[in-house]
Amino acid sequence: MVSADVSICPKCGGALKYYGMVPRIVRTKNRATSWVKIRRLRCSGCGAFHRELPELIFPHKQYEAEVILGVLEGLITCETIGFEDYPCELTMANWKSQEPQLLLWRNPYLKGETEHETYTCGGRT
Repeated sequence: MVSADVSICPKCGGALKYYGMVPRIVRTKNRATSWVKIRRLRCSGCGAFHRELPELIFPHKQYEAEVILGVLEGLITCETIGFEDYPCELTMANWKSQEPQLLLWRNPYLKGETEHETYTCGGRT
């Protein structure tokens, strides 16, 4: 993923050009869902596609960041009123097992990196 202030490919250093938008579902509190448009960018050097993720979502996660961070901080559990069946216990356990990666993606300065919102969707699609 590439943040709005980064216009360089994290793979090869090439320039990123706008390539369109894609819809992405975001699950929020009280079982509500919304769709956000994510910008797609393509590297003029290597041809890789990248997406600009807003701060409210993590890569490969449908739930909003606030819910995931609430689970990681222990503020949201299976017993939390309003969250009893959302998200499920297995999902919460998976997030907890991925906590170091999720926190580094959100705040890479913990590791000393400067390109903190970089996520690559893969090669050519």
